[in-house]
Amino acid sequence: MQSKEEGSLIFIRLFPGEDIYHELEKVCQKHKVETAVVLSCIGQLKQFELGYFKEKGNYTPQEFQKPHELLSLAGSISNQEGKYNFHLHVVLGNEEKNVVGGHLIKGIVEVTNEIVLLKTSLKLKRRLEESTGLQGVFLEGG
Repeated sequence: MQSKEEGSLIFIRLFPGEDIYHELEKVCQKHKVETAVVLSCIGQLKQFELGYFKEKGNYTPQEFQKPHELLSLAGSISNQEGKYNFHLHVVLGNEEKNVVGGHLIKGIVEVTNEIVLLKTSLKLKRRLEESTGLQGVFLEGG
């Protein structure tokens, strides 16, 4: 992994075999991220798992082994008392140009990932919402 920060932007390069979540956590620690938004991401993932929120407690996970092009990555990252909470969604395309998407549960870099984060000092906290079973986002401090 390589990363560089300028202003409020963090540019990240992930390499083959790296775990996207593990490396993003290291980047957030290195750059002292409180909250960040994913601005862009391209590359490929393999051995990834996607979820679809069907109902409380059921994310209907599905695993994919073969490499797919990473067409879009969107979401937020928030520091929860020193541990990072990622809420990321992806769109990925296969060799036949078919697309899959959903909540990114896990993924390994195939060729590269080039990610740009927008870092902010806004305080976001996630708390369990009983009615949905989801970790809802709450804006802290006014």
